Amino acid sequence: MKTIAIGVGENENIIQACHIFKEKHPKTELKLIYKDEDLVKAVLDDKIDGVVRGSLPASNIMKELKEHYPNLSRATFVSGEEYEFLLTPVGIDEGITVEDKFEMAMNCADFLKKLGRKPKIAILAEGREDDFGRGSEVSNSIKDARKLTKLIEETDEDVKNYFILIEKAINDKSNVIIAPNGRVGNIIFRTLVLLNSWPSYGAVTFGIDRTYIDTSRDQSIEGYVRSLTLVNDLTEH
Repeated sequence: MKTIAIGVGENENIIQACHIFKEKHPKTELKLIYKDEDLVKAVLDDKIDGVVRGSLPASNIMKELKEHYPNLSRATFVSGEEYEFLLTPVGIDEGITVEDKFEMAMNCADFLKKLGRKPKIAILAEGREDDFGRGSEVSNSIKDARKLTKLIEETDEDVKNYFILIEKAINDKSNVIIAPNGRVGNIIFRTLVLLNSWPSYGAVTFGIDRTYIDTSRDQSIEGYVRSLTLVNDLTEH
């Protein structure tokens, strides 16, 4: 029998999600974790097949995990109306440099390939192409988006720079969306998933040899069920 550990914080939606999941997956054991440090121990425990952060806060957990895995990054698995895509960076302190975002893009591409899907990468910036010159932050973001696009093109992956036009990236069914930085990515996630109720499976964690899904403390019951289901499926690969 496989074992999945899941964090229980103030949002009790996670408890109801566990009951729903168990009805459909009776052969999977769920281990409820109530402390940050115990969840980190579960991630490092070889006897635990997969871990979901659940409704425990992220900051301490990610800090401790990065002591063991310094190159951690996350990509939220979002389901649109007709397709699914990975959105990254989503941590407010992630995706600071072009090199960081390049590594995230490659991690997302590799993940999709393992699922038998062809990556289609969209790069975003904090302005349109012709907004260059309208302030240093906007110009630097556009410059970084151009550099990142060129780096990914050199790997022969399918990539396009959409600048600020996220609606076109989604309409074109891009299945990897690279935000300008983690703060923007976090806002996109909250707008699509928490405000507009786009289904999310949680965030896939890269740079770690464990199956760990990061989730929002504000997720719905259905959202936590999807995260548990994703971990359950991934542990079978």
